[in-house]
Amino acid sequence: MRIKQIYSATTMITKMVEVFKTDVREVSQATRIIRKLRQHIPNSYINFDLEDCDNILRVEAENIPVQSVIKLLNNNGYRCEILT
Repeated sequence: MRIKQIYSATTMITKMVEVFKTDVREVSQATRIIRKLRQHIPNSYINFDLEDCDNILRVEAENIPVQSVIKLLNNNGYRCEILT
């Protein structure tokens, strides 16, 4: 887990950043997964790097339910693990 601090005009917000290794390969698959994840993690920034050899999923939010992210991908037929 990584921590990111964001400063606005009046407050500092601390966000978590988690990076996952996946076997998602297609943009259409990534788009569908991102849509589902945003339902479970509102106010989050989620993206895939499908050009990376590990097909990286990056999630940035105030609270990231890691096991729920892994379970959601697994339940949709994809492999997912935290990148170490």
